[in-house]
Amino acid sequence: MVHKATDDKLVLGIPKGSLQDSTVDLFKRAGYDIQISSRSYFPGIDDDQISPLMFRAQEMSRYVEDGIVDVGLTGYDWICENESDVHEVCELVYSKATARPARWILAVPEESPVQTPEDLDGGVVATELVGVTTRYFRDKGLNVKVEFSWGATEVKARMLDGIVDVTETGSSLKANKLRVIDTLLTSTPRLIANKQAMAIEWKRRKIENIALLLRGAIAGKRKVGMKMNVPRSALEAVTRLIMDRLPPEKSPTLSPLADEAWVALEIIVEETVERDLIPDLKRAGASGIFTYPLNKVIP
Repeated sequence: MVHKATDDKLVLGIPKGSLQDSTVDLFKRAGYDIQISSRSYFPGIDDDQISPLMFRAQEMSRYVEDGIVDVGLTGYDWICENESDVHEVCELVYSKATARPARWILAVPEESPVQTPEDLDGGVVATELVGVTTRYFRDKGLNVKVEFSWGATEVKARMLDGIVDVTETGSSLKANKLRVIDTLLTSTPRLIANKQAMAIEWKRRKIENIALLLRGAIAGKRKVGMKMNVPRSALEAVTRLIMDRLPPEKSPTLSPLADEAWVALEIIVEETVERDLIPDLKRAGASGIFTYPLNKVIP
């Protein structure tokens, strides 16, 4: 018997597996404390309106489409693989290892004579992404047998004619001496919702709230807050330094201090900007500079 989501709870799908820890961490920075037992598929959460469930990312879009889950996180690759009819709420660029999108690539051994996808016509390719790969070769008019791989796909590149596998950093490809000949799909995590759930006012608003906070948590991870004291005599020079590195709409916040000759200045910047900006601010006259991490940045 299939259990559908109910009207009194928002059923939230958490991806079990490689995205699990990074997803729980993302929700924590967004303000939600998810507690996962090693033996349970029913996590706890500090929100009475939400009922979490855990499924593998590969299955998530099917359960969202069927209404078993109201809203869930999965990769764009698995939405395409399952050809699921769901509402995409937002893209969330986070992953288990890096902030880079995952790429599903067609690869062969370095020593293989294959140079293009057309050279695989009549051959055999192994992958976990069977549907997308089958459609890829079909659209090219190529007769390639696509076999499902249960894991260790890189090893099978030398047993068959090639593989389609996922990579973020490319390190595994290099370690296995594989050569990329094409990219089938670029994928990032997505927050997706059941279309009927989005038609229920309180669920739609709750889903939109979650999306806002998750995006804010991702934005906050890449930024830091900076505070400093600036003598009014150096304020123009310090402000010019900051404005050269910030978008025009992101003006610093100024506050008067007890000593009228000084002001407090506060900004939010990318971590990569902070490391170059601090020495210049110090030379321009700022003092008492300190930085702090951010949980969320809501535009």
